[in-house]
Amino acid sequence: MDTNKANKESAPAELYGLIGYPLGHSFSAKFFTEKFEKENIDAAYQNFEIEKADSLMDIVAKHPNLKGFNVTIPHKQAVIPFLSEMSEEARAIGAVNVVRVIREQDNFRLKGYNSDVIGFCRSLQPLLQPHHRKALVLGTGGASKAVMHGLRKLGIEPTYVSRTRKDGVLAYEDLTKEIISEHKVIVNCSPVGMFPHVDECPNIPYEYLTAEHLLYDLVYNPLETLFLKKGAEQGATTKNGLEMLHLQALASWDFWHE
Repeated sequence: MDTNKANKESAPAELYGLIGYPLGHSFSAKFFTEKFEKENIDAAYQNFEIEKADSLMDIVAKHPNLKGFNVTIPHKQAVIPFLSEMSEEARAIGAVNVVRVIREQDNFRLKGYNSDVIGFCRSLQPLLQPHHRKALVLGTGGASKAVMHGLRKLGIEPTYVSRTRKDGVLAYEDLTKEIISEHKVIVNCSPVGMFPHVDECPNIPYEYLTAEHLLYDLVYNPLETLFLKKGAEQGATTKNGLEMLHLQALASWDFWHE
């Protein structure tokens, strides 16, 4: 039997995937596999766990049916040099989490988008109250760039918080009662608290949180992180990133089929 021929015949018409490292926490493959089955789409979704983004071009070359992929930690900025084009929003954010593979005869080019901002805004907006005017954004990675952009679109003034104090960036030890009181929205964009490190949480003074606070965690595994649990204990409104994942995934599909 010709194994190569059999593999070719059994391969789906379209392949999509996720680029990142590590990928043990990701629900994307499950989400898209269920979508393909439900809608009778001849496609598959595969995790490509790569430590360095420079492996990207080999993956695209080796999978001729790869139509597009998502990008997660730590490659949302590292993939940018490999792109031929970027959407205006992705360029403004400075981070990419969706890439469309555009094939032309024997060549291909890559176009980058950001669906994180779409998923985040649509997920957060229903929870917002008039007193939610300022936000603290925990972490300064690729996801936080989309969150900063999204908060500004929603009319909220965001400030970065990081382990290291810089111009325009607060350090965790700077978070006084006054600052927590002034910033009623707090978004965790760091991986702190993600499975398997479920007993960890960002180092903020939780005792200053109130019922007027809104805590949003981009982490969705576990569904209730210690960050959210501590917020809920103070009466704060809390939400994890699972709905954001679903909304940005649907937006990814739209980008892949522009």
